[in-house]
Order: sequence, then structure tokens, then C-alpha cells
Amino acid sequence: MNANASSLLSWIRRFMSPATLVCLLVLGYIIFSGENTVFRSIEYDRTIDSLRAELEANRDTMLYYRDLNRRMASDHDLMEQVVREQYGMKRTSEDVFIFNETPPEIED
Repeated sequence: MNANASSLLSWIRRFMSPATLVCLLVLGYIIFSGENTVFRSIEYDRTIDSLRAELEANRDTMLYYRDLNRRMASDHDLMEQVVREQYGMKRTSEDVFIFNETPPEIED
């Protein structure tokens, strides 16, 4: 054994009782291994936070579409506007032109 390891063992024997050493080992086991470690708890908290944010985003979307549905039930012009814009429907006597947001690629 090298000098550092032997001096560490002698320090432990001198200043720590076996009960304290066992308690430290059990505490280390609880913190760093098993199913309920500190690291997994932090990971679970992050997952919960991201899921809560996703729920809020979905709740906002749900409220928007619920309100739109309610308004479309009573407003025929709004229903026609939504159908024309979102589904590309048209009357028989008109033409519809759909423009893409992305510009065409330029070939060299």
C-alpha cells in the first residue's frame, strides 16, 4: 500500500467510529444508487416541468379552438372564412391560388 492510502486509513481509524463510517456508507448508497437517487429526482423534476409547460401550451390551443367553434356555430361568414383559408375550399365560379412561404431554390 502506498503512503497516502495508509495515512488515510490511519486517519479514518483515529477520527471516525465504525458506526459513523457505516452511516456515511449508507447515506452514500442512498444518494448515489437505487431508484430514488438525487440525480433521478432532478431528472424527474425537469420532466414534470416540461410536461406542465406542454399542458399549458395545449390548454391555450384548446381554448382557442373551443372559442372558434363557438363563434363558428353562430357566424356563417366566419365559418366560410375558416373553411376557405384552412381547407382551401372554393366556390365553383372562382379560382384559388395558394402561395408557399418558402422561396424557390435557385439553381446554379
